Amino acid sequence: MTESIRRSGEYEPPYDNPYATSPEGAQQHASAHPSSAQPEPAPYWGSPVNPEWPPPPAQPPAGPAGPADPAGPAGPAAGGGAPKKRVRRPFALLAAVAIVAAAVGGGTAYGIQELTGSDTVAASTSTNVVPSSQKGTVSGVAAAVSPSIVEINASSSAGSSTGSGVIITSDGEIVTNNHVVSGASSVKVTTSDGKEYTAEVVGTDSSKDLALIKLQNASGLRASSLGNSDAVKVGDQVVAIGSPEGLTGTVTSGIVSALNRDVTVSTDEGRQQQGGGGQWPFEFGGQEFNGDTGSSTTTYKALQTDASLNPGNSGGALIDMNGDIIGINSAMYSAAGSSSADAGSVGLGFAIPINTVKADLDTLRSGGTD
Repeated sequence: MTESIRRSGEYEPPYDNPYATSPEGAQQHASAHPSSAQPEPAPYWGSPVNPEWPPPPAQPPAGPAGPADPAGPAGPAAGGGAPKKRVRRPFALLAAVAIVAAAVGGGTAYGIQELTGSDTVAASTSTNVVPSSQKGTVSGVAAAVSPSIVEINASSSAGSSTGSGVIITSDGEIVTNNHVVSGASSVKVTTSDGKEYTAEVVGTDSSKDLALIKLQNASGLRASSLGNSDAVKVGDQVVAIGSPEGLTGTVTSGIVSALNRDVTVSTDEGRQQQGGGGQWPFEFGGQEFNGDTGSSTTTYKALQTDASLNPGNSGGALIDMNGDIIGINSAMYSAAGSSSADAGSVGLGFAIPINTVKADLDTLRSGGTD
């Protein structure tokens, strides 16, 4: 018998069974060979995309099947088991198509999110978003985060202090270093758009060199996105924004040079102020820099960066390339006993990890530890 199932999976004429060329022949063959009266496999008409393509092949003319003849001609017109298969298959295929469509729909939503720049690398509450077209660029990070960085000018009986701060709420809560506002009797803040505010010190924590201040009558400010400093790795690119030497909104960049550096700073109010020489007491590796740290000090774990930091960067932001704050800049290396004229950055700066800041916020909001 010639093979009647073609490679395409379709069942086509001519029919090589001589007994199937007429109704009488079919009945005679069915009586003589009962086992051959089983229905032939139903032709495969569908495809994973369109169950109606390719169309069904032309069928041989079928004679009337007698009502008492249970072994009538096999095929789609015989009313056997094949029609059930054809009914079930499209439902199964439609279900599969629905699943694929759902997956494609999710991918489409993600693609639109990427193209519009509405996605966020931090939590969904992130307010600083670097557009997708500018992610990984210093200019993109600077544009997204600069509105959240402020300049702080504090005055006290010990002198004046210039530093930076990071806005963390739209109504004017700002994180900075303790040594920027320690003992201050007056605190003035300038935002990136040039507006000036009076601020009050809410709480300080000298053991971590952190402080929280609050602007008066402020609203609608751009709050920063606080990242995860535990995920930072050596070699990650970073951007620093602050007001070194009073130059508001200065942007520098570099990498994370090391993790968990022990940094020691003074907790004495008189020594914390950056007056005269524009420096702050700082100790690292058993050596003192920028002057004597005094008898009262605190040590914390810091991120080390080669992004350029100078006096005035204190309290500003160290930012990853997604626009998330990963640290509060706090200290820089400068040769011991150096004057303000030669106290510039040498590529050894330090920042308090942002996870330390987040863990200390409740303490600061309740007045701090001082």
